[in-house]
Amino acid sequence: MKKNIMVRLAVIMAIVLGSCANEIEDGKIGIDDLPEITMDEYTPSLEHPGVLHNMKSIERMRAIVAEANGNEPAYKTYLLMKADARAQSDYKIQGPFEYIARQGDYAFTKRQYEYDFGAVYLNTLMWLATENEAHAKKAIEILTKYADTLKEIPEHDDARLLAGLLSFQIAFALDMLNSTYDGMQQADYEKVDRMLRNVFLPWLDAFYATKPDTNGNWGLIVSRGYLSLAILWNDVDMYKKTVKFLLRGYDNGTFPNYIDSETGQCQESGRDQGHVQLGLGAACSICEIAYKQGNDLYGALNNLVMKGYEYTAKYNAGHDDVPFKKWIDITGKYSNWTEISAEARGKYRSIYGIAYNHYVIRKGFNMPYTKEMLDLNNWLGQFDGDGGEGADYDVFQFNDRNLYK
Repeated sequence: MKKNIMVRLAVIMAIVLGSCANEIEDGKIGIDDLPEITMDEYTPSLEHPGVLHNMKSIERMRAIVAEANGNEPAYKTYLLMKADARAQSDYKIQGPFEYIARQGDYAFTKRQYEYDFGAVYLNTLMWLATENEAHAKKAIEILTKYADTLKEIPEHDDARLLAGLLSFQIAFALDMLNSTYDGMQQADYEKVDRMLRNVFLPWLDAFYATKPDTNGNWGLIVSRGYLSLAILWNDVDMYKKTVKFLLRGYDNGTFPNYIDSETGQCQESGRDQGHVQLGLGAACSICEIAYKQGNDLYGALNNLVMKGYEYTAKYNAGHDDVPFKKWIDITGKYSNWTEISAEARGKYRSIYGIAYNHYVIRKGFNMPYTKEMLDLNNWLGQFDGDGGEGADYDVFQFNDRNLYK
């Protein structure tokens, strides 16, 4: 095992050192060297709970459950979540595993660990919404079993993406449980925290140290995980690094490089609509996390995320009259798309409620095409399987007041 750990460290150091050389040679700058952001609003409040939800939004979810208004989309969506197999307090864990991966020798673990960490996420939400202790205990049981077992994420093409997806879910659950559940033991918290630091964080760091080589949803997903960990660990510098990357970084997965400021076209719009919605959902959940910390990333770059939503919603709602331009992406690898992709067009992902709640309910903007997508899905949220968006069952989670419509 010691040999495997040394090999693992050598691989990551090679990535870091090699990529730094590339960035210097190419005139690029890494996350630690980005220019300072002078706007004071990007200092987090470090409120806990504060990864995606705070006490105000938790109390809102509890009120929706208590009111039990069967005519409200938020409550209907809660009932869908309540019925989800992963949201059950008697959920049977499918792992844990010593090694997890999306590809390669350990790809067989993918479906099982995704279900297990989906169960962590949903049982945590059920605890927050109902205060039923059995859900908190189930989430902690799964987290600690993985913390006792998981040794590493082996090197493979999707290792950084995997780390981004799961680090967010784990950080969310750990922050919520540690802040709201008296039964969270310090020893359990510390072992899960060690797993985050030893297994997941190195791959997130490796992403930022590597010369850009991925589609934009990766950078957004990794950054959401990094931002969540920064809040969990009360690390202001880590938080600000993430915000600087999102606003000024050299990668497809930054706000200005993922969303065109004129039209709202997204970097992956010519790839397929599933990945576009994945990327936008990650971007919007980043904005919500920052919002709960007193920062307005939603409004950054003239409400850029809203523009991406409206462009994508318009096409997926069935409108063909959307502009499309071929652009050179940051990597130069994904620049051969000459028209918007119809692949997965209209296949709904649970990302529209969270955006509508902020831009329309909170801020009073109009989002006609986002509303149209919600209309087409009867204003109901869902679980999208991989947790990539961070907005599963979003019409319930993010609903500042009733009567969306």
